[in-house]
Amino acid sequence: MIDEDDRRAFADATRDVRPAKRSDRVPVQSPRRAARAIHSRAAVLETLRESLDGSWSDFSAADIAFRRPPISETAFRRLSRGRFSIEGELDLHGLTRPEAKAALKDFVVECAERGLGCVRIVHGKGTRSGPGGPVLKYLVHHWLARWDLVLAFTSAVPRHGGSGAVYVLLRRR
Repeated sequence: MIDEDDRRAFADATRDVRPAKRSDRVPVQSPRRAARAIHSRAAVLETLRESLDGSWSDFSAADIAFRRPPISETAFRRLSRGRFSIEGELDLHGLTRPEAKAALKDFVVECAERGLGCVRIVHGKGTRSGPGGPVLKYLVHHWLARWDLVLAFTSAVPRHGGSGAVYVLLRRR
């Protein structure tokens, strides 16, 4: 228990203390633009109808996976089960293709330079992409597979976004 003398001593010692200014903080991620619909309501309803009658392809729900030769099957299995600690995350929802590619590349380079090993990238499941299926999901897969900093990636487990996100193992610089 704190007695009255200690309270007074503390108050005297901290009398001139002022809160630090918050202007020196750097935002972790730039604010995202709001998502906007690019397909008509009819296209969305058609996709929903096809998904309910079974004629819709499972392509959008398919898991994606990639690994380079230095990554062992055991390490890759651990990655696919979500057993690595996620050290960084990027959400691409609402971005256009060029914006998503630039954001993804900047994120991967920055994380590799910071020495991060495993990151998660949320690209979405493409449920609002219309009849053509997901767009960013397969572009992210394509881009990641081309970059040498990426050692492996696989779809996330359901609690981390499932087929709407990927875990990525990075080569540390």
